[in-house]
Amino acid sequence: MKIKTILVSQPKPEGDKSPYFDLGDKHKLKIDFRPFIHVEGISTKEFRQSKINILDFTAVIFTSRNAVDHFFRICEDMRILVPSTMKYFCISESTAFYLQKYVVYRKRKIFYGKSIFKNLIDIIKKHKENNFLMPCSVIHKQEYQDMLQAIEINYTNTILYKTVASDLSDLADLKYDMLVFFSPSGVKSLFKNFPDFEQKHTCIATFGATTAKAATDSGLKLDVEAPMPKAPSMTMALDQFVIKMNKK
Repeated sequence: MKIKTILVSQPKPEGDKSPYFDLGDKHKLKIDFRPFIHVEGISTKEFRQSKINILDFTAVIFTSRNAVDHFFRICEDMRILVPSTMKYFCISESTAFYLQKYVVYRKRKIFYGKSIFKNLIDIIKKHKENNFLMPCSVIHKQEYQDMLQAIEINYTNTILYKTVASDLSDLADLKYDMLVFFSPSGVKSLFKNFPDFEQKHTCIATFGATTAKAATDSGLKLDVEAPMPKAPSMTMALDQFVIKMNKK
């Protein structure tokens, strides 16, 4: 079966430049984008039930932009004035720069890693005297907690947001040659919205080991598992697969 249509379960890339657009032009594909999941913040009532006082902490660990957004949302909703002395430890430079949306960047103590939590841990170890707060989602990486516990610092997790299935009822069907998933939550959303979904001849692509496992556990047959040694990105993996399939 030749691949002519692909549905990517993520938002459409902003701007005119994207590897997906290049992929579509190269192979004359129809590539649609639709987020299968979205993030919702917990309410202030739910946060109060955790009995966490943000002002008890001297540093915040941010592992994503969502964490940044919902930390400052909760502070605003609860009328908490975050002190200028608060330190911010971000997993990447881009997450650190994103803080400019909420604070005067050059006047704050901001530290960042190289997109790897282990690298951020090395920085945090130099500031062990602080009391750390780590905003996170309902589903979060246990390995991060394990690393923080291993260096014996004072830290607390606080759940500020959750990933939920988007409403896809406006999609009359899923008659695409290929579906592309990036998270276990995206796979769950597929079956929540389409409980009678049958794969039949639809090809499935997944990114990451946990997404692949979620797909196979749900009974899906995988055709593309990214990243691969010769295809570190999803678009590169799709390119190789489409070339193989469309030669037939």
